[in-house]
Amino acid sequence: MRRESMVAKGWWDYTTIDTEILNASARLSAKDLLALQRPGFKINFFETRDEFFLAEALEYINAFKASTADNPTGICGPIGPTEQLPLVARIINDLELDVKEGHFWSMDEWVIDGKEVDLSYPLSFKKAVLELFYNRVDKHLRMPEEHLHFPTVAGIDQYTKSYDDIKCLVMQGGQGETKHWAFNDPPQRVAPYDKEPPTAEEYRKLGARVLEIHPMTMIQNARTSGGGVVTNIPDHAVTVGPVETWKTEKVSIWHPGWHDNPFGMRLTAYMIGNKLADPCVPMSLLADHPNVVFNYLLPNLGVTSAEMH
Repeated sequence: MRRESMVAKGWWDYTTIDTEILNASARLSAKDLLALQRPGFKINFFETRDEFFLAEALEYINAFKASTADNPTGICGPIGPTEQLPLVARIINDLELDVKEGHFWSMDEWVIDGKEVDLSYPLSFKKAVLELFYNRVDKHLRMPEEHLHFPTVAGIDQYTKSYDDIKCLVMQGGQGETKHWAFNDPPQRVAPYDKEPPTAEEYRKLGARVLEIHPMTMIQNARTSGGGVVTNIPDHAVTVGPVETWKTEKVSIWHPGWHDNPFGMRLTAYMIGNKLADPCVPMSLLADHPNVVFNYLLPNLGVTSAEMH
């Protein structure tokens, strides 16, 4: 039986995996990270914040431009990072790009009392997408609202089906403290997974769903978006799942350096590069996806050595 979590006793997470993996990950230099590349796993370094978020924005532009009425395509994007979204709108407007055939999927949304939050909720991801991207695009250039796909509690099946009807060229993501993408957090430590976590194969069968989120994820979102007030963060969400992720041509993960920490940004690369898929480190499941790219803002890669401040 694996050891208990060091941070949340009723959950699985990266503190329950082999210590040798954790220690090896912590020792990685930037050069070592590049050496983890292999067919199906690429790593990009960006020296400046401007270049980093411009590159992320251009993935939207290319996915939208590739779409036609007969062959619709699009991109699934995160709320975290969000800095790319105004850049996408600015590029479309300034270059007068007609993206009316493009499609956009939002990855997830908070759920309170069994229903996704509405636009009046200050932390609504849909609100962020509309305010930071969609509403900024000139009306004569932007896609119709029906080309925006948001996960809802009642519409999970429709959301999943949209990945069959439309080709998602890129699924972007950030990485959270639990090493998740979207809200694909480590599972709870309850039967039948109270002694051992589910296998990677079992976790990959999960599609879009409503789930209870890991306590670390609540703390992270309070830190990054709520001034630290954890009690204002919902404990449930609706999220895209591995099923939809494996229908995308490319998974593109963006590490600006302030969502996860220096250790976490190394751990998932180490596990993907070495094909170590473990649901306790959800991002590591991408070891089995055929086309994964990690993008780092290099000055924020940081160090894992102990130091007092």
